[in-house]
Amino acid sequence: MLKEQARAVARLVWLADLTLTSAAFLLAFYIRDRILPILWPDQFPTGLFPVERYLTILPIVLVIWSLLLFSHHSYHSHRTVSIFEEAKTTIRIVATGVILLATVAWFAPLRQLSRSWFVIFGVLAAVFLLVEKMFVRQIARWVRERGFNYRTILIVGTGRQAREVASLILSHRYWGYKIIGFISDGHRLPGEWSRYRVLGDLSDLKGILSGDASHPLEPIDDVLFALTRRKLESVEHLFLLCEDLGIRTRVAVNFFPESEARVELEELDGIPFVSYSRVPTNELQMMMKRLLDVGLAGLLMAISLPVTALAALAIKMTSSGGVLYTQRRVGLNGRVFTLYKFRTMIADAHEKRHEVEHLNEMGGPVFKARTDPRVTPVGRILRRFSLDELPQLWNVLRGDMSMVGPRPPIPEEVNLYERWQRRRLSMKPGLTCLWQVSGRNEVDFDRWVELDLQYIDNWSPLLDFKIMLRTIPAVLSGRGAS
Repeated sequence: MLKEQARAVARLVWLADLTLTSAAFLLAFYIRDRILPILWPDQFPTGLFPVERYLTILPIVLVIWSLLLFSHHSYHSHRTVSIFEEAKTTIRIVATGVILLATVAWFAPLRQLSRSWFVIFGVLAAVFLLVEKMFVRQIARWVRERGFNYRTILIVGTGRQAREVASLILSHRYWGYKIIGFISDGHRLPGEWSRYRVLGDLSDLKGILSGDASHPLEPIDDVLFALTRRKLESVEHLFLLCEDLGIRTRVAVNFFPESEARVELEELDGIPFVSYSRVPTNELQMMMKRLLDVGLAGLLMAISLPVTALAALAIKMTSSGGVLYTQRRVGLNGRVFTLYKFRTMIADAHEKRHEVEHLNEMGGPVFKARTDPRVTPVGRILRRFSLDELPQLWNVLRGDMSMVGPRPPIPEEVNLYERWQRRRLSMKPGLTCLWQVSGRNEVDFDRWVELDLQYIDNWSPLLDFKIMLRTIPAVLSGRGAS
């Protein structure tokens, strides 16, 4: 019954999400087409194309929004999700959706769509969905605080871990959980917990769950096991009992309390695994990142063909050696690949590196020097505007790299990494990154790695978009010089 009600509520919320998104879509058109030309005629002298042209992409909008909402588990129970987290997720969904929609519009014959309309639509969609989510949340909390729609929970365990879980539940009354008691695992509950009943020990749990007359108790919705790893092995029969009785069972798996990794449960051919990861794992978002990489890399390669040809010609005419410079670099999780760049140094530069080691301006296992005498005059121009990195668009198309990600190191540098620095290899390397737009040579190596880890820990499609936007002025101003 509870599951059927949850599904019905989820469907209603999904329909409300799509209805509000459609309303934001149309209202954004009306504001840009009718109101802005009246309020600011200098900035918006004309209206938009007929609404029919915009309506052709409304189905695409609804499909994108549905995929993003479902991929972010928007229709699962949000009892334990904070308001801030739900708001942040909603804004992330809308921002990602607008970026994807703009990308689709660019590649489809819809480039004439108004950029200001995209902005207005994004703002309105975010506001509408946020208001709706807050309204639904407040209604749910109001209902739970009055004793409705709550779930009873029995905690198996009386040790520190069990008390921490109970304290967490008690500090979030709006989750709608009612603790009906504890099952002892051999520990004594301290005095401050005396108002909660210890209903028995592990040997009594079968009778309690089965509704034995000797254990009168109100119905149990959830059983939460908060035991040590060793004791969990001895209660398998109790798990199976909960399964047979149709009682939802949870297990506290904070086996490594010092770990900062995100914990996820996944299933491989019927075998459940607890996964710990500090890198993005949302498959839909990573697929979208890859699609954007391919689309942008292909587009930039086509646009930059004249510049690429001129750069290749200038290199060939001004110095001996090949046009391209290839080098082994370390990519995702230690994979070695061949990186392509325009050659900006003399042909035998690698053999002469020992002669210029004293010019190194970076600490740690990297070499960076603004006044490197091995760089050719043409190479300095290419480096100043990061044009030497254009061939790496081919690395992006091949899948060795991404448009945004930590810069790929050489194997010799990786061999000198400290343990904490190796985590920068846990995400596919990129053409640009936070370090690239944060001063480059002005940032020491430890700070460089910290920026990479900050990117990995906080990755989102919106963050990629922000970094790419910041890369443009950095390149045009020459701050991209290495």
